[in-house]
Amino acid sequence: MNRFKKQLSSYWLQAGTVIRNEFRTIFTDGGVMLVLIFALLIYATVYSLAYGSEVLRNVPIGVVDECRTPTSRSLIETFNSGPNSYVAYEPTSMEEARELFYNRKIYGIVYIPSNYDRNLYGGEQADVAIYCDASYFLMYRQVFQELVTAIGKTGAMVEFQRLIAKGANLPQAQATVQPVIYESHNLFNPYLGYGTFVMPAIIIVIIQQTLLIGIGMVGGTWREFGLYRKLCPPGRRQMSTLPIVLGRGLVYAAIYAVTCTYIFGLHYRIFHFPMNGAPWSVFLFISIYVVACIAMGIAVSTLFRYRENSLLLLLWTSIPVLMLSGVSYPREGIPEWLYDFGKIFPSSHGVNGFIRMQTMGASLQEVFAEIKWLVILTVVYGGLACIGIHQLIGREQHENGSDSQ
Repeated sequence: MNRFKKQLSSYWLQAGTVIRNEFRTIFTDGGVMLVLIFALLIYATVYSLAYGSEVLRNVPIGVVDECRTPTSRSLIETFNSGPNSYVAYEPTSMEEARELFYNRKIYGIVYIPSNYDRNLYGGEQADVAIYCDASYFLMYRQVFQELVTAIGKTGAMVEFQRLIAKGANLPQAQATVQPVIYESHNLFNPYLGYGTFVMPAIIIVIIQQTLLIGIGMVGGTWREFGLYRKLCPPGRRQMSTLPIVLGRGLVYAAIYAVTCTYIFGLHYRIFHFPMNGAPWSVFLFISIYVVACIAMGIAVSTLFRYRENSLLLLLWTSIPVLMLSGVSYPREGIPEWLYDFGKIFPSSHGVNGFIRMQTMGASLQEVFAEIKWLVILTVVYGGLACIGIHQLIGREQHENGSDSQ
């Protein structure tokens, strides 16, 4: 029993030394502070401001009207009635419209042929050509959707008038023009905002990446300055592995407890992101996710000899990790082997679980699969962190013994 108390006291002493050194290293290193503390706040704020308008509005288009009749003018007026696009130019020819398009002054062209009016009221099909810039998907979606809706309404109105002229009553004409009436409800993102769609996933990925890079930088500092040996308490031959892992993990957990409280509390409210999950359930899920990221960060940090290696080797992984999370492209479209590979990152499970909880209002039971994977990753990466640090301690002790000889 005395031996157990002595060992526990030694562990506590070592963990305290590690915690003090970790805080000192972080708050005296401007680069580490920028990554671990300020990067999450800066990125979240900048991205949220960039996507603050949520929906793309007032996309300029051009209309080439070769019909030049009151009917074609009425169609052009419908293009200006919606909020997403407006007629900025009315070029006299397709060549002029093409030049405006290539100069990025307009992002869509509508061509109304000279026989539009005659065909429309002559009982024949009237053709209107739409050219949209598909290189910008958001602009393409806004322009195409608005133009097709406007043309569809115009066609329905003409058909309605034609039926009335043939003797149909109002209910019959309405039922023929629009046989099915539908109501559209956009769940979880009522305004179809891009920021509401992408920001929850980006924040989760940023948490992982800043932890990996920041912990990697501090891990490189440990090796570069031989801290595994220098921090060993008097009377011990070498430090124990467990106090190092737990001590470092507690420091990062404390720092991210503060930053995540701001992000998911105040920041979410400032930018009006959806908060449909139960607060304590979301807090528990985020806590498990952060612990998994910390375990992975400590494990990966044992690979770096110098602090700069973390930036060089991990910074480029941010975009692939975001893609593997299933945000930029649905997971169903990702190759199976690549999807399975993405499971080694906590972000792949964190993004899915967090969106389902915070945006869609799911319970902890409904994201149990994601929680299970995060716990598994915590155990695996925690074990790898212990193995890696144990090897580094032995290597430093061996190198120190060789130097003393």
